[in-house]
Amino acid sequence: MGRKSSSRSAPLGLVLALGLGWSSIGQAGVALAALFPGKATLAFDGGQLRTVAVGARTPEGVLLVSLQGDSALVEEHGRRYTLRLGDGAVSAPSSAVAPEAILHADGSGHFLTQGTVNGAPVKFLVDTGASLVSIGASDARRAGIDFRKGEAIGTMTANGPTQVWRVKLNNVRIGNVVLHNVDGAVHPQDMPFALLGMSFLNRMEMQREGERLQLRQRY
Repeated sequence: MGRKSSSRSAPLGLVLALGLGWSSIGQAGVALAALFPGKATLAFDGGQLRTVAVGARTPEGVLLVSLQGDSALVEEHGRRYTLRLGDGAVSAPSSAVAPEAILHADGSGHFLTQGTVNGAPVKFLVDTGASLVSIGASDARRAGIDFRKGEAIGTMTANGPTQVWRVKLNNVRIGNVVLHNVDGAVHPQDMPFALLGMSFLNRMEMQREGERLQLRQRY
């Protein structure tokens, strides 16, 4: 068993309940993108995502004061605001040339999409609770990944603690977006779908409008 790592997958029930709803307020254009035990992911105007613990302050000067239910209390420039999931969207600058992918929620509000890893077809679930793009063993084999040569790390999943292998994915494609050298994790068992985690999403501008989610490549 390797060392503990922050590259865990949050329980899927939590991730799916979030639905990537965002609420924007304040001079910094800060929004609540996701909630975790003792932490929250804040999104800023322009697409920057930062996961911070309660009591911590972002480089933009936003303090995460407390969490309750589906909301977060933050402090910005001496003023306190409550952010709630699902109340709006963070604005992001448009780009006429940046590659993008448009996803649509299924009947349960989940964002599932077809994509590829190293050219091999993979079904993804958008998961802001996963630090890394996470795939199962059979997907890894189809993608030509000898994952047991990667770094073994301990992680917590919805089914309890397990060991995964941290690897570098040559490329990950969703729609017209292709990212190279993406950090990934391979689980020793098969998974019903791969998790499109923050190692991919951090490089996107994300904007949700109703049941439509736009991912636009930032870099």
